[in-house]
Amino acid sequence: MARSCDHRGAVLPCRQASRAEEAAERPTRYRAASGDDSSLLNLLLSIAIVVFILSGCASLPIANDNATPGDGVKFGAGMAAGAKDGTATPGLPSESERPAREVVVIAVGNTTTINGSGASADGSTIRITAGGTYSISGTLKDGQIIVDSRDEKAVRLLLNGLDITSASSAPIYVIRAKATIIALADGTENHITDAASYNIEGSEADEPVAAIFSKSNLTFAGNGSLTVEANYRNAITSKDELNITGGNITVNSVSDGIRGRDSIVITDGNITVNAGADGLRSNNDEASTKGFVAIEGGTIRITAGEDGIQAETTALIRGGMITVISGGGSANSSRGNSLENRGPHRGFRDSGPSISAKGIKAVSDIKIEGGTINVDSSDDAIHSNNSVTIDDGNIVLASGDDGIHSDSTLTINGGDISITRSFEAIDSAVITINGGNIRLVASDDGINVSGGNDRAPVNGRPGPDNFDTSVDKHLKIEGGYVVIDATGDGLDINGWVKMTGGTVIVNGPIVNFNGALDYDREFTMAGGILVAVGSSGMVQSPDATSTQYSLALNLASPQSAGTLVHIEAEDGTGILTFAPMREYQSVVYSSSELKKGSTYTVYIGGSSTGSVVDGVYAGGTYTPGIRSGGFTISSAVTGGRNRKAHEN
Repeated sequence: MARSCDHRGAVLPCRQASRAEEAAERPTRYRAASGDDSSLLNLLLSIAIVVFILSGCASLPIANDNATPGDGVKFGAGMAAGAKDGTATPGLPSESERPAREVVVIAVGNTTTINGSGASADGSTIRITAGGTYSISGTLKDGQIIVDSRDEKAVRLLLNGLDITSASSAPIYVIRAKATIIALADGTENHITDAASYNIEGSEADEPVAAIFSKSNLTFAGNGSLTVEANYRNAITSKDELNITGGNITVNSVSDGIRGRDSIVITDGNITVNAGADGLRSNNDEASTKGFVAIEGGTIRITAGEDGIQAETTALIRGGMITVISGGGSANSSRGNSLENRGPHRGFRDSGPSISAKGIKAVSDIKIEGGTINVDSSDDAIHSNNSVTIDDGNIVLASGDDGIHSDSTLTINGGDISITRSFEAIDSAVITINGGNIRLVASDDGINVSGGNDRAPVNGRPGPDNFDTSVDKHLKIEGGYVVIDATGDGLDINGWVKMTGGTVIVNGPIVNFNGALDYDREFTMAGGILVAVGSSGMVQSPDATSTQYSLALNLASPQSAGTLVHIEAEDGTGILTFAPMREYQSVVYSSSELKKGSTYTVYIGGSSTGSVVDGVYAGGTYTPGIRSGGFTISSAVTGGRNRKAHEN
């Protein structure tokens, strides 16, 4: 069981007090450029140190302020998790080498008592002017805690059952400090509330705009609870780096919920954000190594009037459980609602007149390496102005516009991805699918390769994205499992397609001006399994550049949803038994089982006793329906038509 140090009535987690400042004082270095392994290592190192610092406890003295990790310390990939076992970290001084430090106990109320040095009271204002640990408890109905320390030691505020309101400014205001750690004492509930207006004395740019406002690095730690009611603008803001390593934190704000200008790094904690504007936001746009959001763990629930998570450079998600509802959710789609005048937060934006209500948004790159992510957004669920890379994770998205959008490149290497509602499910100039289990539902296109910037809604409806003719737009499928349910085109590729592996199942449109497959240049089928059903007016199939054979079938009349398509070889071996989820009149099938010179028979209807997943039957016995025809494979594509796609 974790133990605590009791210093003059203050319940203080030992290692949180002893080492949290070391992480808070150490700047996080991270380059926004996607795929920079060295910069990513630096980020993970910082995360690992914070997690280790704030885990475990021993009944030992509080650490020396000047203790820092030694050179040459190496952190493996499992450091963030492994550090929780309480083992020693190379390079850190042992606890026996650290002198004890006094904890200053501050009790606020009708009168304020301060037991120790470094803090003073002037009426209802408590001013902290030196580094150290300050345990604060009590109720302050109209007051303020100000941190203004010029020394080289971190300031640690232990909230030990504190309820503070301010009628004129930020209840907690860090003007100056080497770094500030706000620790939430075990078993305590703490409340911070500001007013709807502040008394601004100087330039607004230099004044606090949040209930908890810091001009230096700010870290939250501990296992207690904190509720922030922000009636003026933001709930929590750091003008530098903001780290959350623990705590049960709930913020309710009329503008942004949690904002770190240089960065937001979350490694643990139970965090609930209700924000009129953005939920989490890092907005430094002056340095490529700043302005990022990194989530390593924790449980995060965000309800935001605008973007759920916004990074000016890169958003990195490696773990945690993240739930985002932005802009009222997908039911409040931008297709039917103007966001420009929604909510009390309008006018607080500094990024232009239009309102963005995306789930997870980055100006540069988004990289998802793990975690559980659920997004319900009125605008794009995941959006990057540059690239999106998904390596792993359990991702469920519902969007009033694009499910996943990137202006330049989108790469899926793994993970379970389900887009349950969207206008276009996946959209980018270049899309590569190497792995993953992907299920897409779209009211327009399932996978759209277009390119260019995400176009703003026109007359309340999201329009097609701008085209960039300088980009070699294409779709590459080298692995994975993709199931598409699209009212528009299943695959709408304004460029070329090459498939070398994986499985793609398209339940396409029923109207003839769309097609299950729609591409501008060539579609090379070199491996994998493709099943595409839809309307017959704009049918396309893989073309003559293919090295794997395809069968294309156009039916005399539309077939109702669920009517089986069965393809079998001459010896009666079933090649495909498929039940489309939509009405259909065309079928395109390609797999390595189709052999040149072999003859295959196609049946429509009938029944099967096999097990079915995503409409595809395995095993069992097929009872024939109506024989549609027999085909002998003689070329790359046999049967049917292959019309040029319509203008997209």
